[in-house]
Parts: sequence; structure tokens; C-alpha cells
Amino acid sequence: MKRIIDVNLNRTAEGLRILEEISRFVLNNRVFSSFLKNVRHKICQIQEADYQNLLISRDSLNDIGPNLQNPDNRVDIESIFKANIKRVQQSLRVLEEYDINNSFIYEELRYQIYDFEKKMWSVLKLDLKKYLLNNKNLYLVTNSDLFESDDKFLDAIAQALDGGVDIIQLREKKANARHIIELGQKIRQLTSMYNALFIVNDRVDIAKIVNADGVHLGQDDVKIDYAKEILGFDKIIGISTHQPDQAIKAVEEGADYIGVGPVFETPTKPGRKSVGLEYVKWASENILDIPFYAIGGINQENVYDVIKSGAKNIAVVRAIMNAASPKEATIKFKECLNGNNNVK
Repeated sequence: MKRIIDVNLNRTAEGLRILEEISRFVLNNRVFSSFLKNVRHKICQIQEADYQNLLISRDSLNDIGPNLQNPDNRVDIESIFKANIKRVQQSLRVLEEYDINNSFIYEELRYQIYDFEKKMWSVLKLDLKKYLLNNKNLYLVTNSDLFESDDKFLDAIAQALDGGVDIIQLREKKANARHIIELGQKIRQLTSMYNALFIVNDRVDIAKIVNADGVHLGQDDVKIDYAKEILGFDKIIGISTHQPDQAIKAVEEGADYIGVGPVFETPTKPGRKSVGLEYVKWASENILDIPFYAIGGINQENVYDVIKSGAKNIAVVRAIMNAASPKEATIKFKECLNGNNNVK
């Protein structure tokens, strides 16, 4: 009996601690953190009151639990939250049955946790996208046109990820849907390995099929609301903008980030006039609630001008994808972005 109580007290405290870290470091929510800390302290007080007997009952080396396979695949904050909130609830329910002296305490805490789960989940869904995009300052837009094979194309992406790229956007204007899906599934695996975000250009349907983190829309693509209905409101929606009124509209309609460009003329956008550094400067002064990514013709020679104009984040295509070493090119861009306080 004591062994069961000991295991579930530890399990409850561990789950609460993990949830507390999400509240503190992801959501920056003082109220949630305080609530979880108080519940955890109540559990610790119960442990302390019977510490000697609980410790004597413990037999971790002979416990068969660690040898049982865990089918959960916790790959993101959401799955970690779900796993640990349920761990806490289930452990409290076990404690109600076995620790009769404190049963009423566990029951009260369990119902508090049920209510808390709903509150924290709603906030987590709203704030998670901000957390995911935080400090993601180098965005790579792919271009497979100049690659001889998919393997070489994917190798360039892997090199860039190894160099520190934060976001990969699959942008394929000429490939058919089946080929884009095949590439997307492979890129999804790569980005998961490197803890990077994966965005699909234009194709909301393909973004859903390959379980991308979101979609990037152009001015003539589906509306942001439609994309959210298809993908779910927890997915990231970005949109290209080329002038201030488009940027303002994107923010009002709920975009999670915007592209600002093309800053310089680029063959990636043939026929589109560059917006220049003036638009970058405007965005740095007016787009304050969501990130913006300066994009279009940015390379090692002009990136400092873009940063000096106010860009904290940039999106790059050819300067990484077509570099002799995508990894080295990525490292140089990251050094520029992360050392931008030294830009003169």
C-alpha cells in the first residue's frame, strides 16, 4: 500500500513540476505558475509527513514499470501538457483510493486540476504560436529548381538546419501535388530532428496532409480565416505583404507573422518591383505585435543594411539554397542576426 502511495505522490509532483515549467517559461503566466506551485507544495507536505515510511516502501530497482514501453510520442509543448495534466489527474485518483487519511485532499485537488486544465489549455493554444516563433530569426524558403535530384535538394536543407536555420518553407511552384507531398513528408522529418518549424507555401491542403506547423499565403491566396478553419487555429499562418496597408490588414485578420518584401529585386519574384529598405523601416516601427521577416534578394553583402533598417528576422532563398555550403552560409547569416547590436 505504501509503495503505491509513494509512487503516485512522486508522479503527481513530477507532473505538476513539468506543468509549472510550461506556465512559467512558455506562457509567462504568474497566476498559473502560482496555482501549480501551491498544489505541488501540498503534495510535498503529505510526503514529508510520512517520509520515513514512504522511503522504506520504495523499491525502484525491482519496479517493472520502467521496462514497459510507453506508446506516447511527446514531440511538442501541447503533447507534453496533455501527458502531464492527465498524469496528475490519474495519480490523484489513485491516491484517493489508497491513502484514506488524505483522500478528501486529493479529491479536492483533482477537481481543481480538472478546472485548471480547461483554463490552461485555452491560454496555451493562444500563446503557443507566439512562443514557437519567438527568437526564430532565420527563415529559409526552399527552391529546388537548380538541384539535380531530390536527394541533393534535401541535403541542402539538412545542411541549413545543421547550421541553425529556424524555419523551413517548402515553396514549389512547378512540382505536382504528389511530389510536393513526398518532399513535405521528408522535410517534416528533418525539421523535427532539428526542432525547427516547417511551413508550406500556398497549399493549405498539403500543409494539413504533411502535418506542417503552418502555411504561408500570398496576397491572392485563400483568406487567413479559411486557412485556420482547414488547418486548425493552433497552426501558424503567415502572409506576404508588399506595402503598409497589406501589413496592417494582415495583422487585423490574425496573421501570426508577415513577410516584408521583396526588399531587393530577385529572380524568385520575377516582374515584382522591390519595396526597398523603406518598407523594412516602416515595418520595424509599426508592426510590433507579430514578427515580420524581411525577404527578397537578401545576401551576405546586403544583410547588414537590412538589419540596420530595423529587421530582426530575415527570410533567405538562393543565398543559402544555392551556396557552395548551405551550412556555412547559414552560420554566417545567424552570426549577423545574433550580433546585430554590433552593426555599424
